[in-house]
Amino acid sequence: MMQRKTVLFIADSLDNAHKFQSVLSGLDVDVVAGSSAQFKKLLAQHPSHDLVIYEARGDALDTISQAESLLVEDGSTSMLVIVNEAQLSEFRLPVQIKADFVVHGASAEECAARIRQLLWPGNESSTSDYISVDNMTINLATYQVKVNGEPLDFTYLEYALLAFLVTHPGRTYSRDALLRRVWGFDYYGGSRTVDVHVRRVRAKLGPELAQRLETVRGVGYLWSA
Repeated sequence: MMQRKTVLFIADSLDNAHKFQSVLSGLDVDVVAGSSAQFKKLLAQHPSHDLVIYEARGDALDTISQAESLLVEDGSTSMLVIVNEAQLSEFRLPVQIKADFVVHGASAEECAARIRQLLWPGNESSTSDYISVDNMTINLATYQVKVNGEPLDFTYLEYALLAFLVTHPGRTYSRDALLRRVWGFDYYGGSRTVDVHVRRVRAKLGPELAQRLETVRGVGYLWSA
């Protein structure tokens, strides 16, 4: 749960690959790159990604729609679409996830600005390792949680679950999505382990903060903004 972000870069053309390699090297991100044929595999291998940069190919509507469906199913993330000018007339920005687009040939400065806006909206999370919510402070660099200045004794997974939800406020995640994003793999013991960890986190936070970790019946959990 460190501040450094992970970006999946999916493209089939070398010119975009070279350009965005240069853009991303100037940002505080780890990059995993691959072709469109590898997209689904890379999603499974890197469940804690924060942004997908996706090059729209020939039939932009179909390829972007398929990519959006995969990301919605995965319970994630943000998406930046690269489109050609010739595709703009048929282009539809994804609506089920946070998304933006750049036109092929856009300047490196514009690409970097759009990436920063998706990864660090308002720039608040790129400048500090601390998140404060009411009387709670989370130090993302040292994995420490304090309430009223007193440290709480969380296991790593309890901390990781809390920090993930707090850094994605107002978004509901299914138990399966939380297993992928927090545990980092498909947990074969079943999704009830998420419920157990949520109960422990709530108990340690105390009644006031525990109310912010909401159960969305039939869906999963969210941290209320």
